[in-house]
Amino acid sequence: MKKRKNVFILLLSFILISIHNISLAIEPNGCLSEAEVELAQLINNYRNENGLPSVPISQSLTAVAQWHVIDLHENIPDTGSDHGFACNMHSWSGAQPTLWSAVCYTSDHQYAQGMWNKPREITSNVYFGNGFENAYSSIGQASARGAFNSWTNSPPHDAVILETGIWDGMNFPAMGVGIYEHHAVLWFGDQADPQGTAVACGSIGSNNFPLSAILYLLLR
Repeated sequence: MKKRKNVFILLLSFILISIHNISLAIEPNGCLSEAEVELAQLINNYRNENGLPSVPISQSLTAVAQWHVIDLHENIPDTGSDHGFACNMHSWSGAQPTLWSAVCYTSDHQYAQGMWNKPREITSNVYFGNGFENAYSSIGQASARGAFNSWTNSPPHDAVILETGIWDGMNFPAMGVGIYEHHAVLWFGDQADPQGTAVACGSIGSNNFPLSAILYLLLR
């Protein structure tokens, strides 16, 4: 009996690990990596230093952010052009038509609605507000500090974070972050998230709770 139980545990471990690895390859974790936690902390600390409140880390906007960095790396939607303008990093590919609509975002902001709609599209209207994005790319692995420094040293991106200029009075109630390979993105939303706040990977309640803990809970 003990031998059969050990075989069962090994088989279950293999299945869980396989499912875990497959999901990581095709979609976001649903939780915050260490780098994403660091980025969120850097943004909120910077806001606090400038007299602004911290913004809750939204499950919905983090899903949008994590999908976007994956799409930017895997499908490079920022390499095309439209009406004579290059697609930039706010662009989305057509790789997941059941989740989002493709958009070539250009410097004249003609397709800005394509960005604003992404939280509604990806959450099937659970999140009903607009989304606004800062995006960053690097030659090597993107880092929280690299993205933060890039945005805070760029007046248009810094204005979004500190809600100055055209962003004055936004009082953002939701924020999402994503880092994957060479890209990092930051999303702000104009509505609170009905899905609540995102948690760090490895936390109870995350989709990346340690497999050893899952096994323990199943077999205790």
